[in-house]
Amino acid sequence: MGDSSDSVSVDIEGISFEGKEHRIETRHGSVSVAVFGDPEKPALVTYPDVALNYVSCFQGLFFCPEACSLLLHNFCIYHISPPGHELGAAEICHDKPVLSVDDLADQIAEVLNFFGVGAVMCLGVTAGAYILTLFAIKYRQRVLGLILVSPLCKEPSWTEWLYNKVMSNLLYFYGMCGVVKELLLKRYFSKEVHGNARVSGSDIFQACRRSLEERQSSNVWRFLEAINGRYDITKRLRKLQCRTLIFVGENSPFHLEALHMTSYLDRRYSALVEVQACGSMVTEEQPHAMLIPLEYFLMGYGLYRPSKLSVSPRSPLSPSCIAPELLSPESMGLKLKPIKTRISLQV
Repeated sequence: MGDSSDSVSVDIEGISFEGKEHRIETRHGSVSVAVFGDPEKPALVTYPDVALNYVSCFQGLFFCPEACSLLLHNFCIYHISPPGHELGAAEICHDKPVLSVDDLADQIAEVLNFFGVGAVMCLGVTAGAYILTLFAIKYRQRVLGLILVSPLCKEPSWTEWLYNKVMSNLLYFYGMCGVVKELLLKRYFSKEVHGNARVSGSDIFQACRRSLEERQSSNVWRFLEAINGRYDITKRLRKLQCRTLIFVGENSPFHLEALHMTSYLDRRYSALVEVQACGSMVTEEQPHAMLIPLEYFLMGYGLYRPSKLSVSPRSPLSPSCIAPELLSPESMGLKLKPIKTRISLQV
C-alpha cells in the first residue's frame, strides 16, 4: 500500500474540507491521488487533461461555492493525477516504459482497490475523459455515471496526431518551451481568455501558464504519447451501463468529437451541454455553466445540493435554460435528452 502525506485544509467562502495526498504503487508504476471529503460517502473520481493535475484542471469548478457544496455534500472526491503530473512530481525514470491508455485505465481500478471503493462517479476532461470512458467500458460494474468535459472517443485524426507529434518532439528535445505552452493553452481555452498583443490573458489563463512551467516535460511527454496512441472506442460506447453528461465548449478543438460521441450513446440516458464562447476546459473557463446541469443529472441518483446555499446570481444558467424533457421520470431516475445550453458572456 502507498504512503500518505500530511493533510491540507482549504476554506472557500465558508465551505471547509480536508484533502490528503496518497502515493499508490500499482503494476504500472506509482500514481498520486488527492482525497477530499468523507470516505464514507460515494466516490467521485476525477482525471485531468494532458499536462494538468487536479489543481490546474478542476480548481475553477471546486472553487465555485455552489458546485463545491453540491459535490462535497454528496461525494468523497478522489483526484487522480496522470503519472508524474502531481504537484512537485519528480521525473519518471527513463528506463520505465511509456504506459498505454489501457494501462492508465487499469491503474484506476487498482487505485479504487487500494481505497476499498466499489462503484464510482467519474469526471474527466478531454484526455482524462477518454481514460475514464475506457475505464467505464472495461469495468462497467464499477462506474455509476460519467461526467465528461470535451471528451475524446475516436483515434486521433491526422491533424491532431501531427499536432500532438510536434508537441511530443518539442517536449522531448526542448522541454516545456514557450511553443509547447502556447499549443497546450490553445488546446484548453477559447480566444476570449487568451488575450492579445495589447491585453494579457485572463487570470485563469495566466495561472494555467504558470502551472505548465512546473510540469516535468518528460512526464508530460509520456502522457501525450499515450493519448496520441489511443484507439477508437466509438462502437463500444453502446455497451456502457451508466448515464452520461457531456459538456463541451463551442470553441473547443474537440467540439465535433463530443458531438460524434453523443450520437453513439444511448439517448435515453445521455445529455449534451454545449457552452458558448468557451474552449475545452469548461471546468476552468465557465464552471458556473456546469452547475444546473450537474444538479439535474445528480438528482437522478437521489443526490442534491444543500438548500442553505441558493443558486448563485452569478450563474449564467437558470432552470429555464434546461429542456423540460431532461426531467422526465425513468426507471433509472431522470431521463436525459440531448440539450443545448447557450450562455452569453457577461462583460
